Amino acid sequence: MIIPNPYINSFIKTLRNKRADFIPLAELGVHPIIKEKFIGKKILNVSDEIEFWYKAGYDYVKLQPIVDFNPAKINLDTNLTYNDDGTVFRKWASESSGVITSLKEFEEYVFPAIDEIDYKRFEDAVKNLPEGMGIVGQYGDIFTMTWEMMGFENFSLALFEDDELIKMINDTVGSIVLSMFENMSQLDEVKALWYSDDIAYTNGLMVSPETLDKYFFPWLKKIGEIAKSVDKPLIYHSDGVLFDVMDKLIDCGVNALHPIEPKAMDIVEVKKRFGNKLCLIGNIDVDLLARGSKEEVIKNVLFNIEKVGVNGGYCVGSGNSIPEYVNLENYIAMIETVKSYHY
Repeated sequence: MIIPNPYINSFIKTLRNKRADFIPLAELGVHPIIKEKFIGKKILNVSDEIEFWYKAGYDYVKLQPIVDFNPAKINLDTNLTYNDDGTVFRKWASESSGVITSLKEFEEYVFPAIDEIDYKRFEDAVKNLPEGMGIVGQYGDIFTMTWEMMGFENFSLALFEDDELIKMINDTVGSIVLSMFENMSQLDEVKALWYSDDIAYTNGLMVSPETLDKYFFPWLKKIGEIAKSVDKPLIYHSDGVLFDVMDKLIDCGVNALHPIEPKAMDIVEVKKRFGNKLCLIGNIDVDLLARGSKEEVIKNVLFNIEKVGVNGGYCVGSGNSIPEYVNLENYIAMIETVKSYHY
């Protein structure tokens, strides 16, 4: 049985790579269907959202500003569907040809205005936070949205033929997302910032380090500077193998790395090489949570705690997110194992 006892200060201490009184839990995304099964009702508002994170044993509720990157103004289907991690699926995302492939299409595309971004969910959360809980403010995908808007093939060709369109999209999206982190960081109840932007596969980086230096790291560094200016830890999420850019992530001000995808990186090796500079989050295999036994899940959780968590700087969570197909009993077993663990 999960007995909620949130203590955001211990979570923040762990993100700072120190040993807290207990091992915290952390997830970037939990699918709405899993949340609803867990609390036994529909997630209809921020109070329901908080109820899930609280009852599931987390020290925080993760919130995003509301911003529309799927504008009906350009005649796109705006019926929202969800990715496995519970984030909104962008219907214009494409590998080949995206929604902006020319200067004319860039000029016609209606980007959200900064003053249209809605932070009401944060205001509602502040009024309803249980004692001991905080808010983690999250957004991401400056690099990802840049190539998705163009389509990956067009993006790749433009890197070599004419990167002016890439620069314009990247600067526009980057400015919008950066403004969200500036605003979220100013709220006292927001205790940590979380930036997500996938840059790697299980066998290597998606693009060259030079491309990341041009379109990704400058924005991550700016977000890191915002976090540092308000003395709040910065969590960064990317799937895949990140060894080649780990030092750059640290230099940008990243305090904690998620999700240490088990098929891509050995968490023990990551801890050995970078554990003095980074808190590690996640690594419990999603496939195991979906198709494994409770005993296997418990064994995996205890292994990670004993190997990388006993001296601090580790939060237990999945190796990606909690999609709708995860076995609820296995998910609960992961949580209960963490909650019952004592140093």
